[in-house]
Amino acid sequence: MRSRLRKGMIGAVVTVVALSSVAFAGPASAHPGKDAVGKLVKAVSGKHVKQHLRAFQAIANANNGTRVSGTPGFDASRDYVAKKLRKAGYNVTIQPFEFQFEGYVTPPVLERTSPAPKAYTYGFFSDYVAMGDSPAGSATGTIQAVDLVLPPGPAANSSTSGCEATDFTGFVPGNVALMQRGTCNFRVKVDNAMAAGAAGAIVFNEGQEGRTEVDLNPVLGGPGVTIPSFFTSFAVGQELAATAGTTVKMNWDPISEVRTTYNVIAQTKKGDPANVVMVGAHLDGVQEGPGINDNGSGSAGILEVALQFAKTKPKNQVRFAFWGAEEFGLLGSEHYVSTLTEEERAKIALYLNFDMIASPNYTFGIYDGDGDAFGTAGPEGSAQIEEDFEKFFAGRGLPFTASAFTGRSDYGPFIAAGIPAGGLFTGAEQLKTAEEAAIFGGTAGIPLDPCYHSACDDIRNISDKALDVNSDAIATLVATYAANTGTIGAATASAPSSARSSTARGHAPAEALS
Repeated sequence: MRSRLRKGMIGAVVTVVALSSVAFAGPASAHPGKDAVGKLVKAVSGKHVKQHLRAFQAIANANNGTRVSGTPGFDASRDYVAKKLRKAGYNVTIQPFEFQFEGYVTPPVLERTSPAPKAYTYGFFSDYVAMGDSPAGSATGTIQAVDLVLPPGPAANSSTSGCEATDFTGFVPGNVALMQRGTCNFRVKVDNAMAAGAAGAIVFNEGQEGRTEVDLNPVLGGPGVTIPSFFTSFAVGQELAATAGTTVKMNWDPISEVRTTYNVIAQTKKGDPANVVMVGAHLDGVQEGPGINDNGSGSAGILEVALQFAKTKPKNQVRFAFWGAEEFGLLGSEHYVSTLTEEERAKIALYLNFDMIASPNYTFGIYDGDGDAFGTAGPEGSAQIEEDFEKFFAGRGLPFTASAFTGRSDYGPFIAAGIPAGGLFTGAEQLKTAEEAAIFGGTAGIPLDPCYHSACDDIRNISDKALDVNSDAIATLVATYAANTGTIGAATASAPSSARSSTARGHAPAEALS
């Protein structure tokens, strides 16, 4: 997901009781039976899902390393998915819509040119980003530190770097001003740097706990800035400040224009059209990389399930959606839901969403449909979807955890319309805790997806185990709900209840101005 909206956040770890199998019960006419579910799960192999990821990687490689909406890389991804689905026998609709594309023409540049040349990585949760409202421009010059507090003070806003014109006494015009976050808003700092004759401005995060990484949406508050202005992590700022005479190169070449992108909607030709099971994943990535985990993984998972499911005869109609422009704010799913009539909305029994299902340092996250972990529940029926996913993982003796059900992925427009929803999420920029590492494996203290929204989100940035397990979970619930004519989850028998900790973790919204 784009920085403007956060992915769901990992919640408290759940201890599960291992079951020998997932049982199915309910009215004889309402459930698919173990054999039908088992056949679909067996057919949906992680190996085949990964073949689609390799195709997405090849598409990115041929299109400037990206599959972002509004570019040929996304359009090629659209065509790949649509062709596969049509060949499998689905009714496929390509739904176009316009959106405001915000990106860059040429890749951004922040390089230390001396001593020891080094190129920094652009992107949220990487090394640096351009501040919102930074103009296009280039700068090359010597770093001049402005009233820094290193090491950082004990509390946020201990630094007043760049907040006063007097901080720039002795500043050499043409140098690049290096400032530290704190006290005043970013625009004050950059305006003071411009007045002092700076060729460029770099503000780095302050350094206290929670103020070390590249922030979401560091904005300058409107037009009027005339020099390229970047925001970096504390580590980058500290590194640039370490050696007197350090020189840097900056370049920012933004673009903002209306473009067209697309949703791909594939629907079974059979099944009750008045009782639709809908399954979705966003097909787009960010401009910074190929978007293989985010969200090639979710798209590949539901694509393979759809291709194998095409061989069945569902009782309920099943609709698979591949959303465009999620990374710009859920625009594809919002457009789709907004164009439905009330009658069409009423026919959608439930929506299942899959956004990042193969993070390399994963946890098995299930959206918190009943709200007991995070306090935000989905529409009636969402709790049952969560429970059914829990039963799948319990049936395999696998641990799982709650993921915040905040509406910050493509299920958001559906729950806003009162449609029950649920899904899976293996994690983004959140650091894995020691407790999670003990339960799920992996490495504590690093992100669940170390390449989130970065150039390294490529075919190597995948957990094959998580991809395979979650694809099986998708297949299980799709087969179950496609055959279930009763209430949501009626086809699934009870499993032992799991103990859930009351502790929940998450991120506060990033500060954009100070």
